[in-house]
Amino acid sequence: MRHCLRSKIHNAYVSEANLAYVGSITIDESLMDAVGLWEGERVLVVSNTSGARLETYVIKGDRDSGTIAMNGAAAHLIGEGEQIIIMGFELTQAPIVPRVVLVDRHNRLDRYLSETESQIVV
Repeated sequence: MRHCLRSKIHNAYVSEANLAYVGSITIDESLMDAVGLWEGERVLVVSNTSGARLETYVIKGDRDSGTIAMNGAAAHLIGEGEQIIIMGFELTQAPIVPRVVLVDRHNRLDRYLSETESQIVV
């Protein structure tokens, strides 16, 4: 069994960071659907801005809101305005094709990418 990339939201921007909130990351429901993330699912979040990496779980945000919010202690590591990558993984016995999306500056789906293409896009 191997942990393989299953879901990736590439180049999203943190729309808010809320230290007073119970921890996690809030993600626009449309983006969750686009890559197949579930509410409560563990994700790895990487900041392209600072290099910070953390694991947390997903809270469903309002559909089509563009919300990507770092909540609780995670907001100490990744703040509002930072560009991030959000990744979900699957434990599997066979290779899988990840669902990867590139988003625009307002966290709206720009296009689907293959994992090969997403390594070229910066």
